[in-house]
Amino acid sequence: MDAITPKTDDTWSVAGRHFTSRLIVGTGKYKDLEETAAAIEASGAEIVTVAVRRVNLSDPKAPMLQDHVDPKRYTYLPNTAGCFTAEEAVRTLRLAREAGGWNLVKLEVLGPAPLLYPDMQGTFAAAEVLIKDGFEVMVYCADDPLAAKRLEEMGCVAIMPLGAPIGSGLGLQNPAMLTMMMEQVKVPFLVDAGVGTASDAAIAMELGCDAVLLNSAIAHAKDPVRMARAMKHAVIAGREAFLAGRMPRKMGADPSSPLTGLIR
Repeated sequence: MDAITPKTDDTWSVAGRHFTSRLIVGTGKYKDLEETAAAIEASGAEIVTVAVRRVNLSDPKAPMLQDHVDPKRYTYLPNTAGCFTAEEAVRTLRLAREAGGWNLVKLEVLGPAPLLYPDMQGTFAAAEVLIKDGFEVMVYCADDPLAAKRLEEMGCVAIMPLGAPIGSGLGLQNPAMLTMMMEQVKVPFLVDAGVGTASDAAIAMELGCDAVLLNSAIAHAKDPVRMARAMKHAVIAGREAFLAGRMPRKMGADPSSPLTGLIR
């Protein structure tokens, strides 16, 4: 096993499904489906998100994602990107289940531009309906510990707060709050949105997140395939650092060599 290959027994699970890669990537915003496929391959991801309202999954007369990203190889995670009401989100995921049989889904209900901040009232409403309808809901949410706990108690299978606004690339703006959220929930906890570069993904994993979900950071890079590889390594490195346990922080210096037994 080389230095950038994760331990095969360090897996994580969501809704009874087990994965080795802790990086989840999106399938949108690339220049074409060939680039999409190449970047996903380089990322090592096992789960890919699919914006049901924006990606062609059913019209064989147009280029289809399934022809480039094999649904037998990757776990498709339909999401509700572009939905601004609970009703839109529920309808979108019901259509996705009819089209592809997908039951594990990512719910997001957004507030208006320019912030596109999670609309938590709409999120709660949609989650309640979807869970009653038998969906396994991974939920995008605000960085709010109370909201996270409520969503878990409702039956959501993963909590996915934003690190920063969608597509901003600002990195984790409130790591202390993310840490407090993790302490409140027992289901998988993923940072979703705001990651801009590899160091952001590594920080999320160092905090103890189970995984990281991103799209724009790869798709909008000058070289998406190379950035995908960087994200893969960053997530692995961050996870290894978390498992290793970082040294304590302290004020002042601490000599790296012992002071006893010095030659005088």
